[in-house]
Amino acid sequence: MKHEAGFLLSLFITFEGVEGSGKTTQIQRLKKYLTRKGISCKITREPGGCPISEKVRKILLDPDHRGMVPLSELFLYEAARAQHVEEVIIPFLKKGGMVLCDRFSDASIAYQGHGRGVDLAWVERLNRLSSQSIKPDITFLLDCPSTVGLKRALRRNQAAGNERQDRFEREKIDFHHRVRRGYLSLAKREPRRVKVIDTRQGEEKVFEKIRKIVDELIVRSSEFGVP
Repeated sequence: MKHEAGFLLSLFITFEGVEGSGKTTQIQRLKKYLTRKGISCKITREPGGCPISEKVRKILLDPDHRGMVPLSELFLYEAARAQHVEEVIIPFLKKGGMVLCDRFSDASIAYQGHGRGVDLAWVERLNRLSSQSIKPDITFLLDCPSTVGLKRALRRNQAAGNERQDRFEREKIDFHHRVRRGYLSLAKREPRRVKVIDTRQGEEKVFEKIRKIVDELIVRSSEFGVP
């Protein structure tokens, strides 16, 4: 696909954060904004994004599977990612579109690495394998205290008529604190890629920051694009 300036625009943008951080809302807003600019974009998610990976998602989030061990959990995530990357992400990027993904390999580092205690070197190695070494052009880490995010998630579920929390929402608060610290640690390690945005400032201000960063990314990408 060619942007209005006449350049191919192939960008991979991911959204990360703890439960209830507002990722879905901001992804939807960004897609509407980009569509109005004439940019082809696709929203997808992890785990999921394609039929096989969506089935794995049901296994991972099912609260009845509380006995799942950390390594099984990690392998399932990586398997779902491998299918998702091959079937959805790579084909869309090759067409010159923009992919907006709700969680990607950073989530495995935060949840299975920091949250579950799986060796980070192993997580990173499996991430590279399952993602075919693809890394996002930019990652928005929508940050808020874990307690705030969980309350939002509960309200969201209730509003949707779903009183049943998924397997991760049912975890103890210490787990969610570790996940958040893992995300923030990752952001410190890769500040050029991972942009931390405090979601407590409100939906509008959060989106304005996202929009500004994406606009700058589009301009930079167009400068090196293919006419």
